[in-house]
Amino acid sequence: MKYEQIFSELKNGRYSPLYFFMGEEPYFIDRLTDYIAENVLTETEKTFNQMILYGKDTDIKNIINTARRFPMMAQHQVIIVKEAQHVKNIEELQHYIHQPLASTILVINYKYKKIDKRTRFFKLLDEKAVVFESMKIQDYKMPSWITAYLQQKKIKIEPKASSMLTDYLGNDIGKIVNELEKLLLVMPQGSGNITALQVEQNIGISKDYNTFELNNAMMAKDVLKANRIIDYFAKNPKNNPMVLTLSSLFYLFSKVLLLHSIKDKSQDNLTKALGIKPFFLREYQMAARNYSMNKVISIIGLLREYDLKTKGAGSMASESELLKELTFKIIH
Repeated sequence: MKYEQIFSELKNGRYSPLYFFMGEEPYFIDRLTDYIAENVLTETEKTFNQMILYGKDTDIKNIINTARRFPMMAQHQVIIVKEAQHVKNIEELQHYIHQPLASTILVINYKYKKIDKRTRFFKLLDEKAVVFESMKIQDYKMPSWITAYLQQKKIKIEPKASSMLTDYLGNDIGKIVNELEKLLLVMPQGSGNITALQVEQNIGISKDYNTFELNNAMMAKDVLKANRIIDYFAKNPKNNPMVLTLSSLFYLFSKVLLLHSIKDKSQDNLTKALGIKPFFLREYQMAARNYSMNKVISIIGLLREYDLKTKGAGSMASESELLKELTFKIIH
């Protein structure tokens, strides 16, 4: 089932005896689990009927025995198994799955991993339980996710602000949501729009010296601006790790390479194919004019080479020195 589907069912009080949440993105797993933990039982009922187990401290036998108990003075008991990826022989849970207790709501949190869908165990889960796979959102989709998340709260965000957050925090949804909630707390009363300036002032991301602006400088072949930014990165390495800079540049030039290969260069087709908002299309078109297809292919090779160098392969230079070298080779 999809995340929104499960949330809708839970909010309407329609519960399943067994939930199996798995996958690489913990945020959605935690949101669903927290909702069940907070809303299925009353505070009084939770005293005797809600239990949290941890994968490292329990086993299948204990999970099954706990799940087979009957609730005390309540319609349900809620059993939540966190870090279930550490439970040995998780497939032995099938002994319970075949015939789960209707009065028990068993929630299995199988984070950062997933069950092989070809196995008999998964097929049984798929038949008997509510199964949800929580997948990482790709970097290029994060600005759109941020916009949609805030729209639910009737808040808008400037495209530059959402890109700054993505460039700084990557696709770690938990971190992004925490920072967005901080921004909402400090927004001026009556304001319904998050700006790049607010992001800079409250999160510590410089609106002038960040990977978003470095990408812009690269696309425009603005040598002076690019060098100012990488000098700032060198002075603030903790907030501007090389790995994030390389990732952002790889994302940029992969898009430019894709743009070169697209035959239908109408605005609608390009924005759809590149997965970007029309607001950013002009900058990508400028980059395609500044960098030929062969040059872009060469740049992608450079990014891979310097990624290895940052890991100590064939170079003893510091990250700031490597970034200066890389910037020069890209622009010239």
